[in-house]
Amino acid sequence: MASPELTELTSTRSPRVAAARRLAKRAFRADERRFLAEGPQAVREAAALPGTLVELYATVETAERYPDIVDAARAARVPVLYATNEVVAAISQTVTPQGIVALCRFVDVPLASLTEAGAPDLVAVLAHVRDPGNAGTVLRAADAAGAEAVVLTDASVDLYNPKTVRASVGSLFHLPVVVGAHIEDTVAGLRAAGLRILAADGAGAADLDDELDAGGLDGPTAWIFGNEAWGLPEEIRALADAVVRVPIHGRAESLNLATAAAVCLYASARAQRGASGCRTAAGR
Repeated sequence: MASPELTELTSTRSPRVAAARRLAKRAFRADERRFLAEGPQAVREAAALPGTLVELYATVETAERYPDIVDAARAARVPVLYATNEVVAAISQTVTPQGIVALCRFVDVPLASLTEAGAPDLVAVLAHVRDPGNAGTVLRAADAAGAEAVVLTDASVDLYNPKTVRASVGSLFHLPVVVGAHIEDTVAGLRAAGLRILAADGAGAADLDDELDAGGLDGPTAWIFGNEAWGLPEEIRALADAVVRVPIHGRAESLNLATAAAVCLYASARAQRGASGCRTAAGR
C-alpha cells in the first residue's frame, strides 16, 4: 500500500509524466536545463548535492527499500511521488527500470570556475568523445582517480544524455563538470593556471611509463582524451605539451577509450600521491 505521504501517479498519460518523458530529448533538456537520473545510486548522489533534485518518482516497493533517498528528498522539500511500475517504466530510459527516477537540474559549471580557487591538480578533458557510455565511464574513472574536474568540449556528447548519466553511476554529481567548452579555450585556461597539458594517443611519441618514471606526471596535469574511433586530430595534438601513449605490453591491438583514460588518470594520481596516502579531490 502506498504511504499517505506520497502523491500517487497511476496514468502514463498524465501531464507530469509526459513532461518528464520528454527530457529524453536533448532539445527539451537544454530548454529546461533539467535531466533524468535513474537508479538508487545515481539518485542518492543527486539528492546529496544541494539544489539538484526537482522531483523524485519511485514505486512504493523501491521507496521502502531506500528510505534514505526518500528522507533526503523530503528534507530538501522535494516532491516525492509514488508511481506504479508502468509509470516509472514510461519515464525511464532503461530496458529494466530500477523503480526510482529523479528529475534534476543541470549541474555543469563554467570553465573559468575551475581555476578560481587555484589550479586543480588533475583534470580530464574529453575532446570529440561521441559515445555516451564512454563519456560516462571516463567521468566515473576521473572521479575514482581523484580528478578535480572533467571538461566535455563542444564537439563531445551531451553530458545529460541518459546513457552518459547512467554510465557515470553517480560520479556526475561528485566533481565539477564543464560542458560545451572550446578546446583552445580549455587548454589556454588550464595552461595559464599552471597545468601541464598531455594528450593521450596510441601513436604518441612519449611513453606513459617513461613519463611516470621521469617525474613528468608529478605536477598539475590535464589529460586530453579523443574520439573512440579515430583518436585526436593533429590540431588538438599540437595544443599539448606532450602526446603520450599507453604502452601495450601484451598482444592486444589497442585499449578502448575508457580503459586508456583510467590508466592515464591513475598514473597521474599515483605520481601526485603524497606521503600520507592517495590524494583526494577537493570536491564540488
